[in-house]
Amino acid sequence: MEFIIEYFTLILGDGNWKFWLEGISLTLMFVSLSLLIGGVLSIPLAIARANRHPIFNPMVWSFTYFFRGTPLLVQTYLLYYGLPQFDFVKDSFMWPMLREATWCALIAFTLNTAAYTTEIFRGAIEAVPHGEIEAAKACGMSPFKRMRRIILPSALRISLPAYSNEVIFMLHGSVILGVLPIIDIFGAAKTINSRYYVSFEGFIPCAILYMILVFGITRIFRMLEKRYHAHLRPRTS
Repeated sequence: MEFIIEYFTLILGDGNWKFWLEGISLTLMFVSLSLLIGGVLSIPLAIARANRHPIFNPMVWSFTYFFRGTPLLVQTYLLYYGLPQFDFVKDSFMWPMLREATWCALIAFTLNTAAYTTEIFRGAIEAVPHGEIEAAKACGMSPFKRMRRIILPSALRISLPAYSNEVIFMLHGSVILGVLPIIDIFGAAKTINSRYYVSFEGFIPCAILYMILVFGITRIFRMLEKRYHAHLRPRTS
């Protein structure tokens, strides 16, 4: 019992709980914002990929190939440490944002998840049953209305299992924030480790917090799949 008291006193005492609270809130904010903005960006990009647009398709493919083919850490370093060496970047109106670690990390996270989500949605759009599209055409729907009322809703339902993995991967990838001057969950663990030179006491709570967040994410997506995939479950006669 004394060991448990000493353990929690170490990781939460001396104001250390503030690091954990800041780390949790900052991690959730970064992951949520990047997923939200990246998801919005990925929809038109996925449509361009699925429709094989002669101009936009190669451009979107190049974008997704770069951000899926290189590590997120490298992308973040290129933005935060690489861009400042160019004078035209420092002289641009974007410099007040690009000189901040938080903005560079958010941009890198958003572009990275947008690339992965684009390919997830592209595959889901192509997996929409052809009969649904033909039925929409038979009803006289325009291409835009077919996309808005038939294709995209079906594609979003189809993409739920794959997109849940992307959300978890982005949460795991957020540990990259800890290598920047940003206090996320991993950064809080590093701070406690550097204060007291205790690795297990610092990183075990970090691992537990990520496991709790992943459990919450999986439960949310399980409820969404249960609701939007109800028509796929076998029905008892």
